[in-house]
Amino acid sequence: MKVLHTAGRDGTPAQALIAQLECRRNTVDERAVPVARRILEGMRKGGDAALRGYATRFDRISEQTPLRISEDEIKQAWREVSPAFRAAVQTAAKNIRRFAQRQMPKDWSFEPVAGLKVGQQVRPLESVGCYVPSGRYPLPSTMLMTVIPAQVAGVKRIVVVSPRPAPETLAVAGFLGIKEFYRIGGAQAVAALAYGTESIARVDKIVGPGNAYVTAAKKLVAFDCSIDMLAGPTEIVVTSETGDPECIAADLVAQSEHDPDTVAVFITTQTALAENVSAEVERRVSKNSIAREAIRRSGIIFVTKTVAEARGITNRLAPEHLTVDAESDLEWVMHAGSVFIGRYSAQPMGDYISGPNHTLPTGGLARVRGGLSVSDFFKIITIQKYRQQGMKRLGASAIVLAEAEGLQGHAEAIRVRGGHA
Repeated sequence: MKVLHTAGRDGTPAQALIAQLECRRNTVDERAVPVARRILEGMRKGGDAALRGYATRFDRISEQTPLRISEDEIKQAWREVSPAFRAAVQTAAKNIRRFAQRQMPKDWSFEPVAGLKVGQQVRPLESVGCYVPSGRYPLPSTMLMTVIPAQVAGVKRIVVVSPRPAPETLAVAGFLGIKEFYRIGGAQAVAALAYGTESIARVDKIVGPGNAYVTAAKKLVAFDCSIDMLAGPTEIVVTSETGDPECIAADLVAQSEHDPDTVAVFITTQTALAENVSAEVERRVSKNSIAREAIRRSGIIFVTKTVAEARGITNRLAPEHLTVDAESDLEWVMHAGSVFIGRYSAQPMGDYISGPNHTLPTGGLARVRGGLSVSDFFKIITIQKYRQQGMKRLGASAIVLAEAEGLQGHAEAIRVRGGHA
């Protein structure tokens, strides 16, 4: 990894690179947008016939293969995986479910003034579609991370789509009790979920990461069907003064093997630590071609003059994954998708088994939202109940505001209920 000092001879290029990383965003590959738009239009016009055509063309699924996977096939997949895999899935699912349950909000109400009762009701979405990638790597862990929060929220209909799902992905679906699973992917799967076809009913929301075409399609349907977020390349930042070079390098390489476009950054004030991490990363990527390409493109180490500067840069980058030295560091962390503390908190543990969701904001979106959570699968309905006492107490003020806006009908609707001064 290249080492740049933020002051001295390297200062100018280092500051320029920091500014460039800070302004990165989840830009959808412009080449994918027109293709995704054509597919979406084709799906809206052609329905099931178009879906079958795209599945044959892009996903290499034969015309004889049913697109909907039978419940028997799903259940059989769970029975056929190894006992070790079943045990690992059960452990991960238990932790993910417990974490999601802790995130659940509650119904509540109170009386801000006598005669007025206000509150909220938590209601789940009726249907969601979970996109589970199966491209470079099969990702059964994404099935756990998207389906379980929806189940905890109480979503009644959960639809899973995945092109050419791996046996492990089918097995996890069997474990989770998924009944509606389609072997479809790409923009055509997003279209089927967002708009529906003759055989697939539309859903209220689409969650889960995908390739550039999936991301482009999610962006294009976002005003017709709710989505979680636009997935960009994986990001990792490690900000450390006392970390172990091997552990830091191992995490940088681990996240970099997701995609050649992964952003991998190490920030420290310690020059010796920076050089040791750089050397260790180079050693570890020698046998990992994807990680090696990612490090070559976007792997960088910043050596700052002060700890405060290191922390400031970290927050400016608003990374998807962030590793820090100690729990006390949480006091200064303002923008991050998920934080890992100390040498034993390997970032891949969060990808699989810790409990917090691994579907996280990228491209600086951590400035404004956290990762996928149970809150993505429900809505808050607010409630107001007036008694005569409350109307008399608050009505006059509401009338003043209504008349200030020129809305006489609003004012009259309050007056007829006794809301006079």
